[in-house]
Amino acid sequence: MTLESLPKPVLFAHRGAKAHAPENTLSSFRLAVEHGADAIELDVKLTADGEVVVLHDTTLDRTTNGHGLLKDHSFAQVRALDAGSWFSADFAGEKVPTLAEVFEAVGQQLFINIELTNYTTPRDALVEKVVDLVRQYHMEESVLFSSFLSLNILKVRRWMPDVPAGLLADVGWAGFLARSPFGRRIAPAILHPYVADTTTELIAAQHRLGRRVHVWTVNDPEDMRRLFRDGVDGIFTDDPRLARQILTEQDGAAAAAG
Repeated sequence: MTLESLPKPVLFAHRGAKAHAPENTLSSFRLAVEHGADAIELDVKLTADGEVVVLHDTTLDRTTNGHGLLKDHSFAQVRALDAGSWFSADFAGEKVPTLAEVFEAVGQQLFINIELTNYTTPRDALVEKVVDLVRQYHMEESVLFSSFLSLNILKVRRWMPDVPAGLLADVGWAGFLARSPFGRRIAPAILHPYVADTTTELIAAQHRLGRRVHVWTVNDPEDMRRLFRDGVDGIFTDDPRLARQILTEQDGAAAAAG
């Protein structure tokens, strides 16, 4: 399972099937499989004692019953938290998973976009530890690295040159450099722009440069239809079931018309 072997557009379940389950949990990732996702996107960070865990925020407050900065808590402390009840009582007791557990649970079923999110601790050992885990679980052909940090992309390209890496572009002017020729020097093969910044012209221009375009975060059906018509290479969505439905309908209509 490689990025190039996946159908286009690739439907990445953003933090799993986030619209229907607590984000970045094993339940959310397993549900993404059921909902027809081609891949999942997840966020990794380090605990105080260096464990690679899957969590989006720098703090524990929003998606667990814990409080404070993740980096100030040991893995044992994080593991004791409830990461599901905030979403629904049906998910009470859900745990913050490790990256290794995600590989074990769905690594053979889905391609995985690993966002390196050490944005407040850019000099930590996150990239090194993630690279080691990818090698340990023989996931080199089944993962894609992404980050808003150019340094992270340069590191993974140096240490794992055969593994694809995409530069995330921030919203509006803040993402101008990532979408520019400078950004292409950081990540020659893949750009991850924000949905509102992704025009027909941008997709065409990036394709002329030989770059794939994977757009975040696409939840509106009209945005999905527009991007699919424009030949986007992939979208990140909180609702892969909806995206699959829209894509199936659009493909059916195109086949009927053709």
